[in-house]
Amino acid sequence: MTFKTILTVTSPGLGDTDLKLASALCEEAGAHLAVLVVVLAAPPPIGGYAAMVNDAWLAEREADQKALEERMQAVSAFLAASAISADVSGEYRETAWADEAIGRRGRHADLTVLGPEGLSSGELKDKVIEGALFHSGKPLLLVPEGCTATLKPRRIMIAWDSRIEASQAIARSLPLLAHADQVRLVLVDPVEGEEDQGAEPGADAATYLARHGVKVTVDRLPSQGRTVASVLSQHATDTAADLLVMGAYGHSRLRQRIFGGVTSAMIEKPPLPVLMAR
Repeated sequence: MTFKTILTVTSPGLGDTDLKLASALCEEAGAHLAVLVVVLAAPPPIGGYAAMVNDAWLAEREADQKALEERMQAVSAFLAASAISADVSGEYRETAWADEAIGRRGRHADLTVLGPEGLSSGELKDKVIEGALFHSGKPLLLVPEGCTATLKPRRIMIAWDSRIEASQAIARSLPLLAHADQVRLVLVDPVEGEEDQGAEPGADAATYLARHGVKVTVDRLPSQGRTVASVLSQHATDTAADLLVMGAYGHSRLRQRIFGGVTSAMIEKPPLPVLMAR
């Protein structure tokens, strides 16, 4: 996959930091930027209480829709001043359904990018992550504060455990991996055996990557009582990695997203830019 359309999500409460980040990535990759402005709407009042608050709820909705239109106009002005190809659209959705709306928009992009502002946006952050990972079928790039984002990383680290999600993450990032100077396939506490990670853990994945022209080495690391997330974070620092590629583990049940421990840790505090897929 080459990245020809990149999606980023903003809202009336956010500034232009993430827009600038996504614009720079599009300029670097020669990609189109799709900006989705999202306002999370309060659910309609129900029951006997509804009659008392109906007017206030309607006034709130009108204010929300006005804020959405104003933010879309501001984003359009920002994009008009840039040299990249871009478009802007808006979504006014109840919180419970916002992730699906974001995911549907993400299906028409190659990558969703969530920058520092988005990562600190609370409920909107959750909806962007859930939408991208559960509903778009495309990867998600998390870029934390203080990190340089690039779609031409020189040093990439892959969190590998032989599961489907990790395989999907590798497949989604092959264009980046093939052009990197160094790729480290990292296994934490690998388990040998045909039902686990093979007779030589990481060897099959490394062979697959090498056939795609990837310059790969395998690092097998002991956790020594630490969490897998902390081991990966420290190794990324030690090897000066520019990007971490990993599968996102979790499932959707009764509209509640449940992520695995490593995924949750990386979402809450990514130590470097993280490309996730599932």
